[in-house]
Amino acid sequence: MADIKAIKEHMEVVGSDGAHVGTVDYLEGDSRIKLTKSDPLSGGQHHLIPADWVDKVDNKVHLKKAAKEAQAQWQTAA
Repeated sequence: MADIKAIKEHMEVVGSDGAHVGTVDYLEGDSRIKLTKSDPLSGGQHHLIPADWVDKVDNKVHLKKAAKEAQAQWQTAA
């Protein structure tokens, strides 16, 4: 698993295809990443993605899934 602790607020999240998925709001524990609701792709809602989708972290959070697949499977936060 990637180094989840390296994920910081406002980092860009990209799919395995390099396409934009969202922007990190914060980590929820060690298992989920909450994305900002202000991101243009968010539809004005927070979304959650599992940390185990993360492939690697550098200056961006890179997912194991393509962007469209990640967006189709993310959870809308209550």
